[in-house]
Amino acid sequence: MQIIGLSIRTTNENQQSAQDIPALWGKFITEGTAEKIPDKVDDSIYCVYTDYEKDFTKPYTVILGCRVNSIESLPDGMTYTVIEKENYSKYVASSPEEVFNEWVKIWNSDLKRTYKADFEVYAADSSIEIFVGID
Repeated sequence: MQIIGLSIRTTNENQQSAQDIPALWGKFITEGTAEKIPDKVDDSIYCVYTDYEKDFTKPYTVILGCRVNSIESLPDGMTYTVIEKENYSKYVASSPEEVFNEWVKIWNSDLKRTYKADFEVYAADSSIEIFVGID
């Protein structure tokens, strides 16, 4: 899957991500980023966690955007990532507020994570799915 959107480098240390990720969402929404992304597959919003330094306790990159058919037309100020095929463990959150609670469960689990790319899908029907890359 190819995703185009806005990105930020953050860490869970000192609760930095709790400030950075909501700020990224705010920028994404107020700047109408989804409407500026060309060649979208659908209207779902993807929040991708990638470029992990080591694991979830170290710095990583967050890309908030949309799935596209092609990354050839990259709008100014945006970036892209490619989510490679791998095995994923799927979780479902009932609301945006529940997403963090699901991540806490994931962090406290014994999943053998790959730390290549994990992502959330916010679908037009308000469903929220979390996919965690596993061995």
